[in-house]
Amino acid sequence: MSYTAKDYTRLIGTPGFSETLLKNHFTLYQGYVANTNKVLDLLAAMLKEGKTAAPEFAELKRRLGWEFNGMRLHEFYFENMGGKTALDAGGGLAKKMAAEFGSVEMWEKDFRATGAMRGIGWVALYHDRVGGRLINFWINEHDVAHPAGCEPLLIMDVFEHAFLSDYGLKKADYIEAFFKAIDWKAVEARLK
Repeated sequence: MSYTAKDYTRLIGTPGFSETLLKNHFTLYQGYVANTNKVLDLLAAMLKEGKTAAPEFAELKRRLGWEFNGMRLHEFYFENMGGKTALDAGGGLAKKMAAEFGSVEMWEKDFRATGAMRGIGWVALYHDRVGGRLINFWINEHDVAHPAGCEPLLIMDVFEHAFLSDYGLKKADYIEAFFKAIDWKAVEARLK
């Protein structure tokens, strides 16, 4: 069974995101889906052929995390965009943010500051289901720094491809546009 790239063209017209930027981003995402399928197919063939001791098998296993997480993080990112309403101040997510960070505003300050850090990667609000906490994480590479057992609630792409063509080096302006585009209902639905 292969993965199929999802259609996110509904995001075309999102204020702060040009059609060119979004279409390029969708194409990049489609590449992650295609490469995830390709790597999985190659690994399955090598397993059937008894080539699991080959260095190529090991390298493909390592590559799988990059391609798969590149696919999945983009899906989370696109799916938590396109909203037009503010976070429900009386909802469960806002209450957890306030309990963890002191207020929703302090959570947002922390999330924005994480996104504004130098470097490329992702910013993710994770829910640690074991500890019950909400934590903003920096993810440097797709396949590194995901907290085990935590559920991603909000994902922001801070690789250059997500903003450079529209904002140049003004990452803070991109973050501002991103916050205006968050689909808080989708984020809240991820909180279990």
